[in-house]
This record gives sequence, C-alpha cells and structure tokens, in this order.
Amino acid sequence: MKRNIIVSLFLLWCAFAAAQVTEWSPDDRVIRSGRDDGRYLSSYGVVHSMLSNIKPECAFRPDMSRKEFGKWQKKVRKSMQEIMNFPKQPDNSPVPKRIHTVQRDGYRLEKWEYYPLPDCVSTFLVLIPDSLTKPLPAILCIPGSGGFKEELAGEPGVTTNLDNDYRNPKVTMARNFAKAGYIAVAVDNPAAGEAADLGQYGRGRNYNYDLVSRFLLEMGWSYLGYTAYLDMQVLEWMKSQSYIRRERIVISGFSLGTEPLMVLGVLDPSIYAFVYNDFLCQTQERALVMTVPDKNGTRTFPNSIRHLVPNFWHKFNFPDIVASLAPRPVILTEGGLDRDFDTIRRAYEISGYPSNVEMYHYPKFADPQMRKKIDKLPEGLSRDEFFDMVNVDAPDHYFKSELVIPWLKKHLE
Repeated sequence: MKRNIIVSLFLLWCAFAAAQVTEWSPDDRVIRSGRDDGRYLSSYGVVHSMLSNIKPECAFRPDMSRKEFGKWQKKVRKSMQEIMNFPKQPDNSPVPKRIHTVQRDGYRLEKWEYYPLPDCVSTFLVLIPDSLTKPLPAILCIPGSGGFKEELAGEPGVTTNLDNDYRNPKVTMARNFAKAGYIAVAVDNPAAGEAADLGQYGRGRNYNYDLVSRFLLEMGWSYLGYTAYLDMQVLEWMKSQSYIRRERIVISGFSLGTEPLMVLGVLDPSIYAFVYNDFLCQTQERALVMTVPDKNGTRTFPNSIRHLVPNFWHKFNFPDIVASLAPRPVILTEGGLDRDFDTIRRAYEISGYPSNVEMYHYPKFADPQMRKKIDKLPEGLSRDEFFDMVNVDAPDHYFKSELVIPWLKKHLE
C-alpha cells in the first residue's frame, strides 16, 4: 500500500513538472524584451543587445581618401597585432630541418619540421616542380576544417581513416599548384592531421579542436592566434629559401584556412597576393541573426570556440580585413552578399587598383537575378536560412582550382 502511494505521488509530480514546461513559440525566433522599458530578463537577451550595439573601431568607410585609407590600414594592422597576441619566438630555436624527400610525378615532395615554441615541433610539406631552373613564386596552402597537409599534397593521411579523399582534385590544392609550375607549401591547422591528439585514430576528421582552443583561451591566447603564429614561422622560412621568389609569395586559404590568411595578410605587407576560398560574411551579424532555438529551446552559436578571439568584434568584421589587403591581388571564389563584395570593390578603387580584386559566386548564384539583395539581414534565421540568404550553396563548397590557377597565371606570370 505504501509503495503504491509513493508511485502515485511520483507520477503526480511528473505530471505537474511536465505541465510547467512550455514549448518555445515562433515569436521566440527573434529576440524581444517583452517589457515596456526594453530591458531583458534573459541573459542571452542582454548579451545579444550588447553585441548589437558594438560598432567596430576599424570598420571600413567607403568615403575615405587614399591618404585616409593608408592610415586606416595601419590602424587595422595595429589592432590585429594586439588581439593575435603572438609570443616572442625563442632566440635559441633550432633551424627548420628537412626530414625526407621523395620524387612524385612532375615534382619533388619534401617534409620539413620546425620548432616554433619550447616543447613544440610542427611539420610542413614542400612541393617543388621538376621544371625549377630559377626562383619561382610560392604558395602557402592552409586547409579547411577537417583537412590536413597530406591531402592538400595528394598524399595519404597519417592514419588510414584519413585516406578517403586525398586524390580528389577538389581537395589537392598544393598538388594542383605544383602541377601548374609553382612551389607549394602545405601546413596543418592546430589539433588536426599530424598535429591531432589520440582522436585522429578513432574520430578521423572530427578533430577535437575545442579542447586545444579552451586551453589557449584560458591562457589568454586563441586558436586563431596560435594558428597564425605557426603559419607565420613557415612564411618566414619560405622567404629565406633561395629557390623561392620572396616578392611573389601567395597565401591560399580554404574555408577555415581563410582566417589565418587574413591575419597573415594584415600583419605582413610583403605578401604578394591572396586566394580566399570561402564565402565572405560579417561574423558579428551572423551571430546576431542566427537566433532560432532548437527543438529543446536552446539557441546555438554559429560556430565553435576555435573561432573565438577576445575583442575581435570590437575591432573589425571579415570584409573590413579583406578590404585592408588592397591593393594586393586577391580572389574570392565562393560569394556572399553583394553588399560585402561592394565593400571590397570600393577599397580597391580607393587604392587605385580596382582590377586587382576578382570575386566569384557559387554557380547556383552566379546569375545576379538568383542572388538575395540585402543590406541588413533579419534576425530569426536558422543555419540553413542564413546560408540561403547570403547566397551560399554549401554542398558545392570545395577548393576551386579552375578559378584560382588561371588567376594566378595572370598575376604571377
């Protein structure tokens, strides 16, 4: 009898608790206060409002004179130096060392290791065309999320569960460049490929980026700051090689790799040109408009903490950074909003070299009539709705050598 009473009370409690739970409504897609004074009880509402009121210090202004534009570029560079927070490289670091060399069809493949931090060794691959008779232009190749340097070079991964796509010409960025007659240098992103922890054996390409990012953030750094610092050491090595034309070094980034590309481009004015193979967007706006809750009523952030750089939104958005690269040649291959492309176009007009920028949309949105013409995105978007509104065809996301290699030949030869 006593047992039955307890069970009955438990069931009543469950029914009561369930009655208190209400599902979120379509109105909850958009962040609203619900109070006459406009204040938010929800902490998410508070931080969302705070972000919406941030005006980046280094936002591009289309009415700048060329002189003002030059001063603005210096401001962007100083801000980037501050938030990237590079450590001082140890004076007694060993020089990079070549580990092995193998001959491939039409080029030589070398593997090198270098020592950018105490207790750290990192590696990169170099593809040198057999046609080398004098110093050649060189391209630093940075992979996207889940990618690694071996697949960029058309080589098997460091474990067998990374071997599934390394012969795909839509992936083999560095190999494609070497076949076209350029020196290609391929790197890993931190926590990926050869730089991954034990997860590379069981998780495959699903690397545990967030664990490394968390450690870096707790120490006052960031995943992007660490990535760009490592890539900068490889870039400096490239400049020191007699067979590389140091005044003709290009940075090529795919997807996630476009982020260190932008950092290197701002910090090193000697870089000659840039391949930006991803869609262009304003990251602050993306976080503000993707507010749709999931089925449990949880709003999710557009991306993971490996993209988190403290103070980034106070400084600039991606279009501002790309605009600051002018007048150096840049190609953008996967679209975005015409609004953001117009920012880049205007920067190159101010710099005096409007022909140094080329911009392409996904084939699905190549026809201007198929693109959304938007000045300000509305709140209340899901991820898929956001992609569609900014003219992104996610299944067609790959490294577009068919656009990039002819562009390189035009600017390098």
